[in-house]
Amino acid sequence: MRWRSTVAALMLASGLGACGNGAPEAKAAERPIEQPAGFVIENSAVLPLTDKASGRAYQVFVKTPPGYDKPENAGRRYPVIYMTDGPYTFQVASGLSRVPFGQGRFREFVIVGVSYAAGEAAADSRRRDLTPWRDASYKGETGGGPAHFQFLKSQVLPLVEGRYRIDAADRTLAGQSYGGLFGLWALFHEPSLFKNYVLSSPSIWFADKQILKDEAAWAAGHKDLKATLYLAVGSREHPGPQCPDCQNDMTGDQARLVATLKARNYPGLRLRSEVVEDGFHETTFPIALMRAMQGLYLK
Repeated sequence: MRWRSTVAALMLASGLGACGNGAPEAKAAERPIEQPAGFVIENSAVLPLTDKASGRAYQVFVKTPPGYDKPENAGRRYPVIYMTDGPYTFQVASGLSRVPFGQGRFREFVIVGVSYAAGEAAADSRRRDLTPWRDASYKGETGGGPAHFQFLKSQVLPLVEGRYRIDAADRTLAGQSYGGLFGLWALFHEPSLFKNYVLSSPSIWFADKQILKDEAAWAAGHKDLKATLYLAVGSREHPGPQCPDCQNDMTGDQARLVATLKARNYPGLRLRSEVVEDGFHETTFPIALMRAMQGLYLK
C-alpha cells in the first residue's frame, strides 16, 4: 500500500438545464464523478503494525532512496532515520531529501516514520506515547514513553530491518517537541540503540524538567555517552514580545542541557547544538532536520 496525502476533492455544482427538456444534462448528472487521485510519495510503503503489549494499531511509513532497487546495489545496506510524529515528519524528510538524493549530494538512506495510534486524535496519541512520565496536571493520558520505546525497539525496528536492507549500526532517531523529549529519554536510558539523535525543540520543561534528572542519573553511573547528538531550538521559543503565547523557555532549557553535557566531557559524545534564528516551535523542525541531514549524510 502506498502512502497518500489527503487531497480535497473538487465537487461539481449542479448545472441549470438549457432549452428543451434538459434530458442530456440529467443523464450527465447521474454519472458518478471520478475523484482525483491523491499525491503519492515515490518509493514509499505503509506497513501496518499492532503493538502486542497495548493492542493499539499503528502504521509504519517507509521510503527507500532512488538507488535502492538498482541491481548494482543489491548487496548494499543503508543508513536509516526513524522519526516520531510520522504523519508530519515523514513528509518533511521525504521532501527535504528528494533533490539532494536526485543530485547525488547526500549519501542515500532509508526514511521511516511511525504514525499515531489508529482511531485516536494525534494530540492524545503523542501526548501519551512520547512523554516518559505521568503528569497529573494533564487531563489526557501521559507517561507512555517507556512502553512506546519498547514497541519501537522490539517491533518497529525488527519489522523494518527484516524487510529492508538496513545498516543497523547506522540508525538515527529524530523527533520534534514531545518527540525530542522522547529522544532524550532514549539517549539517557539506552543510547546504543541509535547511533545518532536529531532532536529539535525538545520539551525539556515537561514534568518539572524530569529529563534533566534522568541525565544526571546517567552521568552518576557512566563515564561515557557514545552518540552523536544534534539539538536545535528556535530563537523565539521563549516567553517575551517575540512569542507572546510561549509559556516555556525552551531556548534557555536547551542551553542549560547543552552546558551540562559539555561539562561532562564524555569522550564518545559528539554534540552539536544551535538556535535557529527567528524559529518558532512550529517552524524549527524542517530547518533543523535539513541541517542535521547535511551533517550526517553529506558526501
